Amino acid sequence: MEFLNIKKLREIAILPGRATEGSAGYDLYACLDSPVIIKKGETVMVHSGIAIEIPSCDYAAFVFARSGLASKHGITLANSVGVIDSDYRGEIIVPLINLGTKNFTLNPKERFAQMVFMPVCLPKLIKVNEFSQTKRGESGFGSTGMCK
Repeated sequence: MEFLNIKKLREIAILPGRATEGSAGYDLYACLDSPVIIKKGETVMVHSGIAIEIPSCDYAAFVFARSGLASKHGITLANSVGVIDSDYRGEIIVPLINLGTKNFTLNPKERFAQMVFMPVCLPKLIKVNEFSQTKRGESGFGSTGMCK
């Protein structure tokens, strides 16, 4: 994907940007008229004021938490990772949750999440009655010795 159409839905919206040339994600900015307090344990829907047009079902956009907000304030995505499908044309709205110990104030135009574009694999699903055998088989969490 070489190009992406993007639309501002509100005049005060800020288009996503990359902080550095090596940044994998595009920062999303809070499209707010005034600061919003996210109380401990509370989830708030944060508007970005933008919409995107992903040109192919071979790609999707994924929204991740910003590591600084998560590590310093406990602010992360309520759904862990947001998935923006190629056929969605509405506003990007992100559910932020405060897992920290204090209330957090999100200010207008503040970077609050990051959006990464990745290829999507869409295999043809084949119903079977049996799988091939492996040494691990159906052994679950911790069965490889990594999580003891």
